Parts: sequence; C-alpha cells; structure tokens
Amino acid sequence: MTRLEISDAAVADAIAAEAGYMEELLARLVEAPTLLGNEEPGQELMREAFRELGLEPADVPLDADALRAHPAASPFSWDVSGKANVITTWGSGGGRSLILNGHVDVVPPAAESLWRTAPFRATRDGDWLFGRGAGDMKAGLAAIVGAVRGLDRAGLRPNAPVQLQSVVEEECTGNGTLQCVLSGPAADAAIVAEPFPGAITTSQVGVLWFRVEIAGVPAHVGEAASGANAIEAAYPIIEALRALEVELNEHPPAPYDQVEHPIHLNVGTIAGGDWPSTVAAECAFTCRLALYPGQRVEELKQRIEAAVAGDAHVVYAGLACEGTHLPADSPLVQTLGHAYERLEGGPPVLLASTATTDARAFLGGGIPAVCFGPHAENIHGVDERVSIPSMIRTAQVLGLFIREWCGLS
Repeated sequence: MTRLEISDAAVADAIAAEAGYMEELLARLVEAPTLLGNEEPGQELMREAFRELGLEPADVPLDADALRAHPAASPFSWDVSGKANVITTWGSGGGRSLILNGHVDVVPPAAESLWRTAPFRATRDGDWLFGRGAGDMKAGLAAIVGAVRGLDRAGLRPNAPVQLQSVVEEECTGNGTLQCVLSGPAADAAIVAEPFPGAITTSQVGVLWFRVEIAGVPAHVGEAASGANAIEAAYPIIEALRALEVELNEHPPAPYDQVEHPIHLNVGTIAGGDWPSTVAAECAFTCRLALYPGQRVEELKQRIEAAVAGDAHVVYAGLACEGTHLPADSPLVQTLGHAYERLEGGPPVLLASTATTDARAFLGGGIPAVCFGPHAENIHGVDERVSIPSMIRTAQVLGLFIREWCGLS
C-alpha cells in the first residue's frame, strides 16, 4: 500500500462529519445500564457499532482460571463465565500497530434522588450530555468508533492493524483488559480513551481494595458492658488507616512530588449489627487505598494489616495493582502529543494521575500505553456529564495519531 500525505484539515473534517453518529452511539450506550454483571447490553451495542464499520466483532471471554493464575490479575469472588470483551481489527500491513481501548462497565449511580435526570437516561443540555458512564468512559468508546468511521468513510485505511477493544470490569478489577493482553496479539502501542482532557496520562497510582471484618460480642443494651460493639470498634481502625494515608503522602516520589495529596484512602461501604437494642456482633467496611509506581502491593498490604492490628481480619477482593510510568520521551507520548498540538495549537499536559486505569495491563504486557480522552465532570458522582465537543476533538486527535503512527493508505 502507498502511504498518503493527507492534511490535518482533511482528517479533522472527515471525523467531524461523524459528530451526530458519535452522539447517538454515546446516548445508546449511556441508556444501557452496564453495571457489574450486566455488561452484555452495552457489549451488544459495541458489536453492532463494529459491524456498521464493516468489521467483524469477536468475543474474548473472561477465563477465570487463566486470570487467577496470572500475577497481575486482581482477585475476584464472583462468576465471570459468560462475560466477554468485544474486539475487532481495522486495517493491516507492516506499519506500527495500535490498540484503542475503552471499558463499557460503569459504577452504580450515587444517590439517584439527587440527579437532575434519571442516571441511565441520556440527556443533552447545551454542549453537555448527562448520564452515568457518559464520561467514564462511554464517550471514549464513541470517540474511538467515530475516529475509525470518519477515516474509513473517507476511503482511508491504516497501514497496520488497529484493534478496537470494548472491555468489561475496568471499574473493579481491570481483568477485562488483562484478558485481552493474555489472548493477544501484542501491539506497538495502546491508547485508553479515559476522560483526561487536554492531557496524556503517563503515570498512574496503583490501587488496592480491601475489606476489614470486625467481630464483637453481642449483648442486650441493658447489659452493654458485658458485650463488645463491633461497629464502635471500627472507629479507631479507620483512624489508624487515616494515619497511614498521612504517612504515605509525606514524601511522594517524582512525579507525584508535584501533586497535592496523591494518595487517597476511601471508606466506600460499611455494614454492621442486626438490632437497635443489641450490641453489634459484627461490622465490616471496605476501602480503597493507593500506592506509588514502584511500590509493591504486598508492601502496602503489610502496612494496612499493621494499622488494622487487633482482632480485625483483612480480606482482599477487587482491584490490586501497582502503579505505572511511561517516560515522556516514549515514541507513543511524543507522537500523540504532536497530534494533539497540531489540532489544538499547544502541547498537552503530561499527567500523573491519582487514579488507576487499564493502561497498566498493557504496560505490564510490554505494550506502551497512555490515556487520552474527552472532558468529563462528576464521574462516579451526581450528574455525571461529558462535553460533546471534547468527544469530537478526542476522535480527531486519535485520527491524526493513526495517520502518524500507522500511516494511511
């Protein structure tokens, strides 16, 4: 195939012509409530979108045994049989190959009564589209499809395979993308279209989920002194974990020495007791705590268990991963930054994120990876929303990047 010298404007215009399609796809995805265990309706929409590109979708099922045997997998206790990532491949040739990745799963709506509209009803207001998952990260999936659709309809093809991935379980384990890495093939680079506007995420923290289980001694409230209240026993444990959070933020390594409070502890759920007049016999709460690139998960586990101490029991389930870093002089970072600058007129920020993403699965598999995506607000919160113009610009930058990275014919 002959490599074409197609202009920035021609690439941008071809993709901008798909703005209506991208918004329509995003709205349909938002209205599919793809919570953990119910990802399939969204995956069927992605299969349909891939078929509309003239491509053949394929499923990559989650293999519980293979995941549990892999050191980078996060622990899980639920049944993953029947779950699948959906992938397809566009283009071919001997150029630099690419993976464009996004996750279809979303977190539960927080306090539905506080939302301006139903969380799973896509609502357009000016330049914004509201709905759970609109930003995190269904707009990224729509931008990926829009970039490919625009170039394809202009009669352009990449000079290397570009694999499109819609994955599951990003929000709780990252095992969906890990399964894609294990199933192959490898690629020369990967971009995860997470909502980091105007920035290329080159560093991210690791994350550890854990559950603290506390046993008390039940008793009638009239004889409370003879019991031991498990709920009240949780207070000093949480205070000890907060003290650990303070310690972890005291001397952050680069690049997190430029970030205010990079390590966050979150107490996400709590449950305990069974009767108002009975001293609580048990209590359990779940937490998320971060760790720096270069810090080991096992090391953080030891510090958590030392903080908890006593008779409480710590159980690990869900995200358990180490942080990652990709140097700024990486060809992926340089080429994507150049594509961004050509469209936006200035360089992107190189971001050290205080969150974790599926980019770590690619990096762990030897594939350079970054995050780059639309502008979203209130993700995981009330009235999550995404900027429609930023979704279109994300698709345009991805199109320019494909031109530079893979070549177009």
